[in-house]
Amino acid sequence: MKKVIAKNQMVEVVMEEKPKIKENYLLIKTVYSVISPGTELTMIGISQDREVHLGYSAVGVVEEAGENVTGIKVGDRIACYGAPYVRHSEYLLVPKTLCSKVPDNVHTCEAALGGIGAIAIHGLRTAKLQFGEKVVVVGLGVIGQLIAQIAEAAAYEVYAYDLSRERTELLRQHSNVHCFTNTEELRTALQEGSPYPGADAVLLCAGGKHSNLTEESLKWIRDKGKVVIVGDIEPDFPRAGMFAKEAEILIARAGGPGRYDSVFEKDAIDYPYGYVRWTEGRNIGEYLRLVSEKKINVLPYVKEKVGLEQIESAYKGLINKNSPILTKIISYS
Repeated sequence: MKKVIAKNQMVEVVMEEKPKIKENYLLIKTVYSVISPGTELTMIGISQDREVHLGYSAVGVVEEAGENVTGIKVGDRIACYGAPYVRHSEYLLVPKTLCSKVPDNVHTCEAALGGIGAIAIHGLRTAKLQFGEKVVVVGLGVIGQLIAQIAEAAAYEVYAYDLSRERTELLRQHSNVHCFTNTEELRTALQEGSPYPGADAVLLCAGGKHSNLTEESLKWIRDKGKVVIVGDIEPDFPRAGMFAKEAEILIARAGGPGRYDSVFEKDAIDYPYGYVRWTEGRNIGEYLRLVSEKKINVLPYVKEKVGLEQIESAYKGLINKNSPILTKIISYS
């Protein structure tokens, strides 16, 4: 089977043996996988003299189900998430805890964003907002876009910021999302119209090792507000700004509880539902519910499809951070 890797800062397609089924796993024939530019372009950049697998969010059709898998049968469409099990590959062997069945009315390419949707949902959960509170989403790549839409669906007051006007335009169809490309205008809007100025939380979905957004975000939150790091941004917060508001700095770890736990992932042993409500696997299912019920619209993000023969140019086309093309869908048909 074919798979996509990075080596020596180049993207290439190589051959690998098709995996064999395991008892707690699903063998999935991939239909689509999604390129996550923020993560994957970084991985390409550090792939010096070693082979790095790319990709972590995909959808496909069950070819075989392990003997301990229940509720899923051969032929079902499945959204799945999480490296190293999910990657850009023609076949995937995925633990059952990282999979969710796709509702009939959800298009297969929409379901391919399931892993990215889980990350967006967990980022928003990490903020621990209450009904009616105010949230700022900074960085409107695909994860930031999804967070803004999900926050609007949850009836939070949503402010979205990105330097790119093209990316803010993607959200303007959502009339209750206030979009900004200028930080001063954003800060002014957060101060006006309320006796309690400032945001309850800022979610940083941008990247950058030396970004001024960390310090800037402290100016946007209210007293005892929160800043949640979702993107690959260095947490360089000045003490004075944090102390003045007794700010809370949080970081969201990928798609939710279970991530990087070998018992949950490799052994495919789920957490008890009553104790851990929203695992990374259940967050995938929640993303699919939001799409199924038309609470969010992800079709503008999945218009660009490429085949494996176009894979190198596909990544090059995602380098431009101002482009309204936020991701590309790899098709294996």
